[in-house]
Amino acid sequence: MVTHQRPEPLVTRPTVSVVVPCYNYGHYLRGCVGTILDQHDVDLDVLIIDDASPDGSVAVAHELAAADPRVRVIAHEVNKRHIATYNEGLAAAKGDYVVLLSADDLLAPGALGRATALMERNPDVGLVYGYSPLFDDVPPTARTSVRSWSVWSGPHWLDLVSRRGRNPVATPEVVMRTHLVQQLGGYDARLPHSADFFMWLQAAAHGSIGRVNGADQAFYRVHGANMHRSEAFAGALKDISERERAFALFFDEDGAHVAGREAMLAAARLAMAEELLRHAADAGRGDAEAARPLVDLALRMSPHVRDTRAWARLQRGPADGPVGKVGTLADTLADKVRWRRFRRDGLFR
Repeated sequence: MVTHQRPEPLVTRPTVSVVVPCYNYGHYLRGCVGTILDQHDVDLDVLIIDDASPDGSVAVAHELAAADPRVRVIAHEVNKRHIATYNEGLAAAKGDYVVLLSADDLLAPGALGRATALMERNPDVGLVYGYSPLFDDVPPTARTSVRSWSVWSGPHWLDLVSRRGRNPVATPEVVMRTHLVQQLGGYDARLPHSADFFMWLQAAAHGSIGRVNGADQAFYRVHGANMHRSEAFAGALKDISERERAFALFFDEDGAHVAGREAMLAAARLAMAEELLRHAADAGRGDAEAARPLVDLALRMSPHVRDTRAWARLQRGPADGPVGKVGTLADTLADKVRWRRFRRDGLFR
């Protein structure tokens, strides 16, 4: 079940802990923390954790803490890597709500007030997310007008996410109840590449999921040049493999009590197998060898993928004729529609 609600202003002043893990991002740290300290309508507890950065990040962190009593610092003498660093910060959170914000990302103006207003109004909601535009240098102008709130029951959100096989939530815009994060034990070290997605699934098994619609909630920084095509396909293979591990582990543990869990897992595997075939079709246009591992994994993940349009299109080969070009155009238009729906309603990319 999903409800669409009219936004309401905060009538309380909750405390939000923002954990900022940092490794070699000292040149981004001031900008990141500045967007946190500029948040209004909430009381702030900002914790910077420097994971033994060799670039002088810790000095920047201490300067920020000296300038504002809301900022505190933990400095590692040895590098503990990302999962341990995240969990140390989450365990030390003091606020009613908690955010994990990488030192290279940014919060949008008013984001914390908007998210906590939804959660204060809906005490069953354990996690709120929103839209996070990508940027590489200067973020776009933030949209700050809220159109609506969406609140899904946990099982309904899980069913929808499973049927698409994708993670609809980034990380910088997520606000969670601190007691829920600490109850879950933070990020799972068994899933170093998909621990965030696993936590979103866990949250849905313990309560409702909310989304702020219409406003930008954070900005996610993209680094570096585009990868070579073969590297991109290898990245897709890794991403989907890790996503499947998260689904499987979740439905075996926290989601074991969810009605219809076997059907949800099967649907997720089929959706991911179709996604692999779409990557394989793209790979096959320029590198047939790059396509083979994608097809093999798709078939192992869900043999039923042979019955899908994605399989039929893969068998037709590259889109070099009129029929192929029409199919490619249809896929492009469908992708644009899906993207507009995701930006508006927040479920699927």
